[in-house]
Amino acid sequence: MKPTLRLLTLAAALSLATACSILPQSAPVDIYRLPVNQASRSVPPVDWSLRLNKPLASEALAGPRIAVIPQGDIISGYKGARWSDPTPLLVRNRLLDGFQRDGRVQRLSADDSNLQADYELAGELQAFQSEYQATGVEVVIRYDARLVQGRSQRILASRRFEVRQPLAASEVSAVVAGFGKASDQLVAQLADWTVAQAAQAQAKNQ
Repeated sequence: MKPTLRLLTLAAALSLATACSILPQSAPVDIYRLPVNQASRSVPPVDWSLRLNKPLASEALAGPRIAVIPQGDIISGYKGARWSDPTPLLVRNRLLDGFQRDGRVQRLSADDSNLQADYELAGELQAFQSEYQATGVEVVIRYDARLVQGRSQRILASRRFEVRQPLAASEVSAVVAGFGKASDQLVAQLADWTVAQAAQAQAKNQ
């Protein structure tokens, strides 16, 4: 190899090594599950089946970041923290687990299994974030629910659910705990509403 070519090759190798050494390393990320404080119940089961669908969500809520509105209309995410799953999947799985713990609807399935069900619970996730208010920080979950008849896909009932959980602290761990408490409330309200609406639909068909 000619000296000039050898020098050029050495210079290129040194430049590549230097570039690799100065590339910023990715910051460590804490991955959080959604806490569950809901106790299991032993109650008589209903005689119909339910499929739970992943809620639709805007791009800001479709990923795994833990959303926060620090002021005004700015939607951000907590640095160095994210959910264990994208938010719609996280919520769907929490609802599925919550209905199982509730015990009344035991014939449950999820939308990715594509199993036939008597009813479907679907909707839009309008809010799943913490918000800074003048009085402090709170977790806000807003879910527009629809109960749909399985075969006809006819909407039987719809309702907006909104849960607000005040937080005692603003650290990420406290925020995640607040999401858990708010999700427990949402599950309880959704389960009661779904069972009541399905019972009304069945009574009309008798």
